[in-house]
Amino acid sequence: MSAPSVVIAGCGDVGSRLASQLLASEWEVHGLRRDVSRLPDGVIGITGDLFNKDCPDTWPIGGVDYLVYCAAATDHDEAGYRAAYVQGLKHVLEWLDDYGQAPKHLLFVSSSSVYGQQNGEWVDESSDTQAQGYSGQVMLEAEQVALDSGIPASIVRLTGIYGPGREWLLTQVRQGYRVSIDPPLYGNRIHADDAAGLLAFLLRHVEQGGQLDKVYIGVDDAPAPLAEVVGWLREYLGVTEWADDASVRRAGSKQCSNARVKALGWKPTYPSYREGYAAILKG
Repeated sequence: MSAPSVVIAGCGDVGSRLASQLLASEWEVHGLRRDVSRLPDGVIGITGDLFNKDCPDTWPIGGVDYLVYCAAATDHDEAGYRAAYVQGLKHVLEWLDDYGQAPKHLLFVSSSSVYGQQNGEWVDESSDTQAQGYSGQVMLEAEQVALDSGIPASIVRLTGIYGPGREWLLTQVRQGYRVSIDPPLYGNRIHADDAAGLLAFLLRHVEQGGQLDKVYIGVDDAPAPLAEVVGWLREYLGVTEWADDASVRRAGSKQCSNARVKALGWKPTYPSYREGYAAILKG
């Protein structure tokens, strides 16, 4: 049997981590990004721009078994989000069609911003999507493009990704930022390696003949109040001072469940912020 092939469209941080995990399983991995010199060794580069409707010259000409759409917006406004997630996905679907490629499955990497719940409620894949801002609203629109693509598709709604290079909370804790304690502001997170691992797990599940649901939430086992996370990090880092007026800002408060994907057999390497941040801080 030939190795399964995957195109990772938008092969940045999480996409590159996914690529490395699939390469270790001897998959054929194509990664699309503007600067292919930044791809992991072993990835077949596709030099391209998701914002450009013209198909990249290095698009694979053979079969494509899987597509992972893992873009990141470069402009953080409504137009930037629509270009990255809606138009970019439409471009990739057109390129597949141009080459007569029909993947077995499409994974579209979305965001928990599609949920607008703000009062600490538990949220799962069946919860109402009540996106408050443009980011969640555009994501819902892009999700529908994926589901209507004619390719069997699953949406993976990732929560707050943290890991090496994604250390804004650590920076704020070191600066003594305060955080609201009451009411608790629940946050949800997933380590970048676990985000990639979840995507790899779902691809392998399909390759082994399994079925996927249309939506999964990507989150660790332990949503936690932000004050608890900040308190733990302050103790770990030995921070004793508080800033006079600076506070950690976040909107909304909800607790996302990973029960659906755990029922398939997935387990995060970093089940809570403690294991994840300890690994980062140990370097």
